[in-house]
Amino acid sequence: MLGLKLLTDPRWANIAESNLEEILTDHAWCEQKAATNAITLITNNSEHMDLVEELTAIAIEEMQHFQMVIDIIQKRGYTLGRERKDDYVGRLVKFSRKDGSRNSAFIDRLLFAAMIEARSCERFRVLSLNIKDQELAKFYHDLMISEAGHYTTFLNFARKYTIDIDVDKRWKEWLEFEGELIQSFGKKEAIHG
Repeated sequence: MLGLKLLTDPRWANIAESNLEEILTDHAWCEQKAATNAITLITNNSEHMDLVEELTAIAIEEMQHFQMVIDIIQKRGYTLGRERKDDYVGRLVKFSRKDGSRNSAFIDRLLFAAMIEARSCERFRVLSLNIKDQELAKFYHDLMISEAGHYTTFLNFARKYTIDIDVDKRWKEWLEFEGELIQSFGKKEAIHG
């Protein structure tokens, strides 16, 4: 369904589980950044009321996920660490088109968001199927379903609001780029790392 070119090696879950405090901290900040991204899309494209409504719901949900992760961190006696730089997301930002029309930049920002949600969904699936911690396995299964919905929402908005972009062609370019990019990741306790 997601079209990702390279799936995560299930052994990545062992890396993540070896330092739950680190993966949970990274995950919390990913949720916060996802909420911020939805808000930025709303701010820059407020003329699309259906997008405003849908992305407001996503921003709220992402902050609820942030709170859920914080609750798990506190319950387990961990500390929420400082925000981490996400090199994976940084490389996706560089791939995003910033030249061209306003619509072109808007569509690429939606595809950027869809890509992050797709990879997060896939990583949450790997965690849900491969970690021994049953509470977290269920938690990540539930979040996987949520991320799949977000992925679909962003991709559908890109298709709906394109004026001058062949969205399916550009999405294939995103998938190809991400397939190459992800080969350098999957070796540390980070959702995209």
